[in-house]
Amino acid sequence: MNQKIAIEPDLTPFKDYLNGKGYNVEQISYDEVPPAEANKYAAFIVSGMNTEFMGISDTNSKAVVIDVKGMTPNQVYNQLKSQIQ
Repeated sequence: MNQKIAIEPDLTPFKDYLNGKGYNVEQISYDEVPPAEANKYAAFIVSGMNTEFMGISDTNSKAVVIDVKGMTPNQVYNQLKSQIQ
């Protein structure tokens, strides 16, 4: 698998779970990542309040954006599996 996933720093339980499932999860502060670097991630895991971070949804990135609000780590994992090739 080894796909790179970006996740907000305050979502450690999700990071740990996804690492255990074989994803390469990197905690980042989205306001510190230039939009040009968005393409190196297969997905961005965000926490509800930050769904428009750094304009990712406006870039040409094919990355999936998953809002974890109300979701368990397993639900996020299942969503990643279904949306990332």
